[in-house]
Amino acid sequence: MTQASAETTQTDVTGKSASSSPFSGFRLGKSLVVAIDGPSGSGKSSVSREVARRLRAAYLDTGAMYRAVTLHCIATGVDLHDGAAVEAAARDIELFISTSPDRESVTIAGDDVTAAIREPGVSSSVSAVATTMGARAELIRRQRALIAGAGHRIVAEGRDITTVVAPDAEVRILLTASEEARLRRRGDQLGGTQTDAQLRRQVTERDAKDSAVVNFQQAADGVVTLDSSDLDFEQTVSAVLGIVRTVAH
Repeated sequence: MTQASAETTQTDVTGKSASSSPFSGFRLGKSLVVAIDGPSGSGKSSVSREVARRLRAAYLDTGAMYRAVTLHCIATGVDLHDGAAVEAAARDIELFISTSPDRESVTIAGDDVTAAIREPGVSSSVSAVATTMGARAELIRRQRALIAGAGHRIVAEGRDITTVVAPDAEVRILLTASEEARLRRRGDQLGGTQTDAQLRRQVTERDAKDSAVVNFQQAADGVVTLDSSDLDFEQTVSAVLGIVRTVAH
């Protein structure tokens, strides 16, 4: 296990969209952790990434970490129903995840798995890792280290960021959408490669499993709910930035 590899951050996020954004200097020199939770297909990953660009902040996709551990377990023959073995895998994995919103990169022991963690086999199995409490505790520890390593200027998204990983974040948002909208968005994201049944397993069935250990369907106290069902991408990004400006003024 190489913890340094697991907790390396990249925060050079000076792309065009960031430098031209009126938010690029917002709260510079102060902590700005934006925590965004939501169900599958709510758009939280793409929206969070763009929000991070415009804020010139780091970006953390915590779901990619659970996917990476899942892929590692499958590749090494770890029984996903063996909680102790899954916890050990989460603890021992040599995991690197980029925190630049302009560069998606996930490696395990130096091997690029950025695309592999999105494969259907991983998507259908990731809840086994996400609902193993020991594995979850280890990944939460790593997530908090990444947030600290980014100088507390980061947009972090997932299932329990607003309540467990970063409950003291300056901005906490629950991004929701109707089931119809979420299924459509996930289908578009995957380029029409999945059947309706596969999409439903990846969205609604996974949410049902994960909700057994974390509540990401209802906002906790102090968390702002944003329903994006009738918003397009740009409108959702603008709405999130509006919440950031209002809450973290």
